[in-house]
Amino acid sequence: MQLPPLTPGRILRRYKRFLADVRLDDGREIVAHCPNTGAMTGCWEPGAPVQLSHSDDPKRKLAWTLERVDMGAGWVGVNTHRVNPVVAEAVEAGHVPALGGYTQLRREANFEHAGQRSRIDLLLSGGERPDALVEVKCVTLLQDGVLCFPDAVTARGLKHLDALLHAVQQGRRGVMLFALNRPEGDCFRVAQQIDPAYARRLHEVMEGGVEVMAWRIRHLEDGMLLDEVVPVRL
Repeated sequence: MQLPPLTPGRILRRYKRFLADVRLDDGREIVAHCPNTGAMTGCWEPGAPVQLSHSDDPKRKLAWTLERVDMGAGWVGVNTHRVNPVVAEAVEAGHVPALGGYTQLRREANFEHAGQRSRIDLLLSGGERPDALVEVKCVTLLQDGVLCFPDAVTARGLKHLDALLHAVQQGRRGVMLFALNRPEGDCFRVAQQIDPAYARRLHEVMEGGVEVMAWRIRHLEDGMLLDEVVPVRL
């Protein structure tokens, strides 16, 4: 996926969840939108190199968006809005064999289960395989050389697991794809110490037939791509 033109700088602080003060390389200090609802543990520190995109849309409150941070080993993607398009692009191009064989891909598809409505990231249909509901989670938490999810308690994540299990019970495929958005880490695991309820439910839905996979996102000079499968060790 091609990224918009990026401007370098250094992050000074992150606050109120969605704001970051950044000093650009030309000396200007700006306030950037930080499109990441997570704790961002280990994804920034004062003085870390960053790259930002800029928008000329007059309707936006903040023209700058924090895109990625270098914590010493390469770019960590902190704009979670970029992840789903990267995954969708790879699936459509046939780069994810486990999700191949479909003729149609819909993003942000509504799915009703147990009287609730969820919005699923990808709905794959057509072809000879059962339809697949795919939920994508951006992973940036690194602990002891392992990439983990979630980095905070996630009630919304529990709801998505229930939706995937319901899809399996209906005869469809339910797929949880963890997109590892930083270069470190040799495997993925669920962060049981942060959200034991999510960890427990993930194991339960896997026993019920939900498929779990982890793929690393690689950051290029001006883009991002889904690069390689990473072992899942739950």
